Amino acid sequence: MNTDKPYDLGERTFLFALSVAKLVNKLPKMLSSIEYSKQVIKSSGSVGANYIEANENLGEKDALYRFKVCRKEAKESAFWLRLLKATSDESLHDEFDELIKEANELKKIFSSIINKKNIK
Repeated sequence: MNTDKPYDLGERTFLFALSVAKLVNKLPKMLSSIEYSKQVIKSSGSVGANYIEANENLGEKDALYRFKVCRKEAKESAFWLRLLKATSDESLHDEFDELIKEANELKKIFSSIINKKNIK
């Protein structure tokens, strides 16, 4: 993943899901990597999809709910990435570390958004 993170959160979540997909494609086709990969593909893509939904102006309650889903999916992505890293070849560990870090940063960003929306 590129270290120059875009300011646009929609683009950043897109690049996160894209980077996850590209890394997963490098993994061997073993039962554990296939199953964990399916899960991380879903959760990483859901971060961006729910962010798009949160910005559709369907009301504050809906937006808050969507941001909470974004945070949950980012946390879930970090979990699946950790499992994949633990079961993968060491040569990919740096890439996994970068994506785990990004998932955690996205989780913090969405937590901040949720906290600000709860104050209003």
